[in-house]
Amino acid sequence: MKNHVYFFDTTLRDGEQSPGATMNLQEKLRLAHQLEVLGVDIIEAGFPASSPGDFESVRRIAEQAGDIQVAGLARCVERDIDLCWEAVKCARNPRIHTFLSTSPLHMKHKLRKDPEEVLKLAVAGVRRCAGYTSNVEFSAEDFSRSERDFLCRIIEAAIDAGATTINLPDTVGYAQPEEFADLVGYVIRNTPNADKATFSVHCHDDLGLGVANTLAALRVGVRQVEVTLNGIGERAGNASLEEVAMALHVRRDFYGLEHTIKTEQLYPSCRLLSMIIGQPIPNNKAIVGANAFAHESGIHQDGMLKNRETYEIMTPQSVGRTESSLIIGKHSGRNAVHNKFESMGYKLDDEQLNQVFEAVKKLADRKKTLLDDDLMALVQEEIYRIPDRLRLRHVSIQSSDAGGVPPTAAVIMDVDGMERSGAGFGVGPVDALFNVIADMVGREPELEQYAINAITGGTDALGEVTVRLKENGHSAVGRGTHPDIFVASAKAYVDALNHLGKREEEGRRLHCQYDDK
Repeated sequence: MKNHVYFFDTTLRDGEQSPGATMNLQEKLRLAHQLEVLGVDIIEAGFPASSPGDFESVRRIAEQAGDIQVAGLARCVERDIDLCWEAVKCARNPRIHTFLSTSPLHMKHKLRKDPEEVLKLAVAGVRRCAGYTSNVEFSAEDFSRSERDFLCRIIEAAIDAGATTINLPDTVGYAQPEEFADLVGYVIRNTPNADKATFSVHCHDDLGLGVANTLAALRVGVRQVEVTLNGIGERAGNASLEEVAMALHVRRDFYGLEHTIKTEQLYPSCRLLSMIIGQPIPNNKAIVGANAFAHESGIHQDGMLKNRETYEIMTPQSVGRTESSLIIGKHSGRNAVHNKFESMGYKLDDEQLNQVFEAVKKLADRKKTLLDDDLMALVQEEIYRIPDRLRLRHVSIQSSDAGGVPPTAAVIMDVDGMERSGAGFGVGPVDALFNVIADMVGREPELEQYAINAITGGTDALGEVTVRLKENGHSAVGRGTHPDIFVASAKAYVDALNHLGKREEEGRRLHCQYDDK
């Protein structure tokens, strides 16, 4: 196993800290399931002590998980560690991940403690974790700006106290690849009991070097990488799971390392995350972007026609961008639809299959051919979303470039199971829609973001709209998909309102439970 690289995915923890990337419980459960399908070794499900919602989501992910390791994050604080264990203990393979700052800058200004006090805190924290489980990870926060000798001392002490994984994070994306590899290698070589732990790195992308630093660390003995789908995370994000995985896959000759990532699930996983958080994958994103396998230059096109390897070092199929041989359309049967979604990693029960089958039929009446991205958007909207207090039924828009009558919207929707209708004006058709819906439900949220993305090509493309609303200190993202962009806009707005309501309810419901713990 010396050549095996463990993939520690922190999309649900560090990734969710990315602005606008919050997820509800059902979305987290769906993404956690997909991460198992993808083949990651460890899921960092969240930071249980940070909020009642985070505690509950970590606990539910731990309950649903199979053999995959489920980690929770905790500061080196007794209450954090205790809450973390309560959240992850029902997993088959639970892990507690505790951390403490080790750089002079952090110790002086953040912790306001001297190195000896920090060393004692680290040992006490790791020992408390080890009292719960033998699977303990310790992170030396701001590792890349820490002093070498102190790092060796605190890591040796953490391993003696029970840590089995040592994480060396470039917390602020400061290090350069050669410099980072030198520091990591020094610590591994000069920590007396280093052979008793697996060494890990967690690299941020502030200077665009997250993946480069991660790969450099693997060359000097690191065997766990902490990554996120699409590289999301704090500030500029983290090292991208898909980029690290494919670098090791394509350049196996150079690295000589193996992993369990099913590369054919990379694009489906990244696309699922994109739909959940409402942030489109940039076209030029490595591995999974729309242009990653596109060729416009005549010279490149000529080379591709003669031999694909002239300008492609990997195939679209190797990352899951396959063209389906089983076309789903209006004449497809229930079994074909079931098999198609199963091949895409979706396990649907009979009720869910019936629901999605009807949605497929309705969409197929509007589109001649349903592509994989259409189907992924459909199942995400129909199945993996919060129960709707508000449900859109019909939308009508009237708009013209002629003066006189402003754009008009009419809406019929269910509010708590009761049908309501309304109509009104706006400066544009979308503004009119949003004004009518807000008036019907008696809310006045602030619109923070409105974005449109065509999921597939063609004039009949399925449009995807993302809306971010803010009200009463809460922020929520809503998504809607439909061939009619105005219908998609209305669905996204209603979805965001449902998220706002759900978030408020969860906060009230979990507050007492959290305080008791």
